[in-house]
Amino acid sequence: MDFNQAKELMKLQQEAQKIQEELSNTHIEAEVDGVVVTVDGQLKVIAVTIEDTSILSDKTKLEKAIMEATNKGMKKAQEVAADKMRGVMGQMGLNIPGLS
Repeated sequence: MDFNQAKELMKLQQEAQKIQEELSNTHIEAEVDGVVVTVDGQLKVIAVTIEDTSILSDKTKLEKAIMEATNKGMKKAQEVAADKMRGVMGQMGLNIPGLS
């Protein structure tokens, strides 16, 4: 690897790190039956809020709403992350199925 390649790789690594920082500050909300789950772009659950407290009396419905809202939020967060990483991966010459 010559100096220019190493320099380019370092630049791409810095861009990827910048995107990771942006993703940690990107919050995605998903709501199901009055349960709101907030996930960041790094797929970490940030918050769970129960906006409709009537769901608290139905354990099965509450559990299902939490699960579905979490899955919905994770899917959205994955889409956001893939979209942000697509550019860096392309610059690195990586053609990963599902990201391009």
